Amino acid sequence: MSVDERPTTEDRPSRGGTSNAVPALGRRELTRWFWRQLTSMRTALFLLLLLAIAAIPGSLVPQRGVDARAVEAYFLDHPKSAPILDDLGFFSVYSSPWFSAVYLLLMVSLIGCILPRSFVYFRALRARPPRAPRNFSRLPASASFETDRSPEEVVTAARSVLRRSRVDVVDRDGVHEVSAEKGFLREAGNLVFHVSIVVVLIGVAIGTLFGYRGSVMVTDDGGQFANSLTQYDEFSAGALFTNGDLPPFALTLDKMTARFQPFGSQQAGAPREFRAQGTYTSEPGSAEKPFDITVNHPLSIGSTSVYLVGQGYAPVLKVTDSKGDVVFDDAVPFLPADATYTSNGILKVPDAQPEQLGFQGFFLPTAAEQNGVSISVHPAAANPLLSFNVWHGDLGLDDGTPQSVFILDKSDMTQYKEDGKNLRISLAPGQTADLPDGGTIEFVEVAQFARFQISSAPLVKVPLIGIIAGLIGLMVSLTVKPRRTWIRTRRDGSRTVVDVAVLDRVPRDDLPADLDDFLERLKDSLTHTDERVQA
Repeated sequence: MSVDERPTTEDRPSRGGTSNAVPALGRRELTRWFWRQLTSMRTALFLLLLLAIAAIPGSLVPQRGVDARAVEAYFLDHPKSAPILDDLGFFSVYSSPWFSAVYLLLMVSLIGCILPRSFVYFRALRARPPRAPRNFSRLPASASFETDRSPEEVVTAARSVLRRSRVDVVDRDGVHEVSAEKGFLREAGNLVFHVSIVVVLIGVAIGTLFGYRGSVMVTDDGGQFANSLTQYDEFSAGALFTNGDLPPFALTLDKMTARFQPFGSQQAGAPREFRAQGTYTSEPGSAEKPFDITVNHPLSIGSTSVYLVGQGYAPVLKVTDSKGDVVFDDAVPFLPADATYTSNGILKVPDAQPEQLGFQGFFLPTAAEQNGVSISVHPAAANPLLSFNVWHGDLGLDDGTPQSVFILDKSDMTQYKEDGKNLRISLAPGQTADLPDGGTIEFVEVAQFARFQISSAPLVKVPLIGIIAGLIGLMVSLTVKPRRTWIRTRRDGSRTVVDVAVLDRVPRDDLPADLDDFLERLKDSLTHTDERVQA
């Protein structure tokens, strides 16, 4: 036989004529093995860690459901990496398939882990304490002493000392054995902690699936908002949310107060107060009620909360076209771009004749010149200045494609020029400028806007309750000592020999000291028993 013809390991019969091949797992065995791996505590902890890691991108990268404009700005600042992150779902982390998969696996793993442990725990509650081992000296802490008291009196004294434990007494041929066990609250606290995690996961899932969140800017010149989908600037909702779930409330903003640290102070320009005041109706036809919203103190209307999350300036502008018709007369929100509230804004005038007009510019609350450039030196509107570039042509609003109110489509527009340079219009409140087509633009006054975040999450208090219960359960599981105590008594001549042993189900360094304390209390109880008998 040549070398190449030697039998392989698979061809060789094993000793005894049996095969060494391990039989393949069937479908049932494989499913059982997978379920056991999934519902193990190790897997649950790994999935919990994986969920925490998966949530990190949601804190580092702007999310569409929270701030869509920040996502747009991220695309402009990172044109190469943003599309890749978008394909991976990093701008919608909490609704991405991979985050949802980890979320569901963690919930299934915890439930599959908790249920068997609960059955074992309830059986242990009804079970008798374990019998005493034969050799106490093999246990971590044991001791022995002699007393004149009878075994029955020792048992009675032991019962009084172990009154907080579950006690079982056995008499075998004159040898009395006392078995005691306590600390069942430890496992109860452990179960409560794990159940609380499931409660938090379920509460968050229900709030995400049925809840919604949106933002809207309302000016303080009597601006109104009705809770309908068309009035939101940004809106996102869960997969099971329907438009009919929106509560029919409406609000009117009468005053937006923004106070900043004045000039001359150490923290000049630092915000000191943001307050939105007005009225609201919870449903059509109901009586108006006042509201006063400040930061972290929202307005609650049923299950919906209205938060004040931003503030800015909204110059009131009036535009007339070449025919003298007023084609625009309203406040235009400008978005703050820095700490001094240098703000950027867009004005679109589609009704202007003969051509549509587009204005793009900036607003300076407290304007000042620095090296020949106008800047804002303070966020308060002490010296307002509005500056615009002007375009004319087609705004692109008639083709049915939705546009952001903060983006000006200049593809079919031409910028006005003056003396060969781009036309720049600068206005202070009360000033009017002429447009090259014969129209005018007037800066009427400075108004303010409030940016509200309106959100609703059903069962929003459930995660909070789960967290509180989890903390209580964790503290109980860390402080309660699950301990077993055994006492064996037997007569040796005229005296009684008492053997004592204790065992902690969780290893601790204080076990010998606790044994000494128990012996002291047991002997003290025997002494008091003796005194009562003599009395």
